[in-house]
Amino acid sequence: MSAASGRPERVYHQDYIARIRYSNALPPPPNPPKLLEIPNTGLAGGQYTSAGFASRLAREQPLNIEADAELGMPIDLVGLPRIFDGDESAIRSLDHPPSVHPHDKPLLRPLAALGKASSLTTGASFLRRSEYTSSESRSRFDSSTSKDLLRLRNDQKRARRTDVNKDDSMNILRSVIKGFDVAYPRDAYRGADSGNNIRGSEVARPDADAWNNPRHPTNPNLRLLDSYPVVPDLEALPETGSYLVTKFHTNPVAGSESYDERLDVGVFKPNDESEEDQERMRLAIAAHDADPSVPVPVPTYSYDYFLPKRTSSVRGIKRKVNPSDPEHENDELYDAVRNDGQKCFHYDRVRGYETYQQTGNVNEEYQDTVLIALHDPETSATSEDGRQLQKAAYYYPILSKSFIRPKRAPNTARMGMSGRQLQKSEDQIDAIEATIREPTEEERNMRIEKKEMLQGLTSLEV
Repeated sequence: MSAASGRPERVYHQDYIARIRYSNALPPPPNPPKLLEIPNTGLAGGQYTSAGFASRLAREQPLNIEADAELGMPIDLVGLPRIFDGDESAIRSLDHPPSVHPHDKPLLRPLAALGKASSLTTGASFLRRSEYTSSESRSRFDSSTSKDLLRLRNDQKRARRTDVNKDDSMNILRSVIKGFDVAYPRDAYRGADSGNNIRGSEVARPDADAWNNPRHPTNPNLRLLDSYPVVPDLEALPETGSYLVTKFHTNPVAGSESYDERLDVGVFKPNDESEEDQERMRLAIAAHDADPSVPVPVPTYSYDYFLPKRTSSVRGIKRKVNPSDPEHENDELYDAVRNDGQKCFHYDRVRGYETYQQTGNVNEEYQDTVLIALHDPETSATSEDGRQLQKAAYYYPILSKSFIRPKRAPNTARMGMSGRQLQKSEDQIDAIEATIREPTEEERNMRIEKKEMLQGLTSLEV
C-alpha cells in the first residue's frame, strides 16, 4: 500500500527454507527391505500424509527382538573370586568406594548443572569484588581510651600514605631492588640515592627468613634440596649471539633399532633465498612497519642436510671441535683428503628441507625462549669444552624455533620433465669437505660485542 493512504504497510514474515542434499557414500543394504502387512483404508483420508501415521504405526507394530539373559552384553565371570560358590561380593558395589580424582569431578556434574556457569556449582564466582582490608584491619579496638584512639588514627594515616605511594614509579623501583638485596645482601646499596645508584626498600625480617628458608606456597611438606643462581654462559655465545632450535618433521635417516651417532655432527647448509621468499619477507616487513604490534618477521630458509659418510668419523669430529682434547689439532683425526692434499671430513647430502613453521623475534633474543642447563662442579668438574664453570643454572638465548620437513618437489608436469631430471639440472651440492679452524678476527670481534651487550643487560638487571 502506498504511503499516501496514511496506513502503515503490512509486513509479511516468511521463513527461509534451505534444501540441502547430503551425499551418502555408504553402500546399499545387502538385504531387501522388509514388507509389513499394515491394515489401512487405502489412499482415502490422506492418512499417509498425516503427522500421526508414523507414530501410530510404531505403537501398533511390536518389536520382534529376542533379548537374552545378558541383554546383549555378555559378562565373563571366569576369574572372579568365589563367584561360582554363591558369593556375589565381587560384583557388588563397594561399601566405601574410592574418592574421585579431581580431574574426573567435572565429568560427574549433574545434568541440571550442565551448561551453567561454574560459579553455581563451586560456590565461588569468577570475578570477585575487590576487598581492601589494609585500611580496615585495625578499625576495631577493645576500649575507647585515648591510647587506642591514637593508635587507630596513626594506622589510618599509615594506610592512606601506603595507598598513595604504592603505585609510584620510584616505589616500584625500590621494591624491585629490594628483591636483589634479599638475594645478595653483601651487594646491597645503603647510601643516598644518585643518578647511578638507587637504594632499595627496607628488607624486613620475614622477607629475609622467607629467602633463607623457602617454603612451597601450597605444599608445606616439600623441602628445598638445592638451588642454583641463574647466570648467562658468556663464553658459549656464538658469533650471532643466540642459537637456533630446529626440529625435524620426520626421521632424517632410515629407522633402526640403535641411535645413529652421525646426527650429533650433522651439517645444515642454508640455500639462497628464492624470489618468492624475498617477496614474502618484504610483505611481512611492510606489515610490521604498518602495525608495530605485529611481530618482527624472522627469515625462513631452505636447507641441505649433510651427514658423515661413515659412523666411525663421528668420534674424530667430536675430538676435533673439543678444545680440551690434547690432540684436537692433530690432522690424523680427519677421514678424507681433498684434491689439493689437505685433509678434511667428508659429508654426503641426505636431502633438502624447507621451513614450514617458525617462531621467534629477531629484536628480542632474551625475551621469548632460553635454554637452561644446570651445572654442578661436584658431579662434573669441567664443561664439555674444558672450561671450569661455577655452580649455576646457565641460560642460552634462543632466537627462533623452526620446524622443517623434506622439501617437496615442484609441479613439473607442465614442464615435461620428471622430478629426477629437474633435480639433476639444479645447481645442487652432493657432498662437502669440511675442515675445523680457529675463528677469524672478525668472528672474535662479533662474539666480543655480543658478550659485552649481554654483560650490560645482566648488570642492568642486577
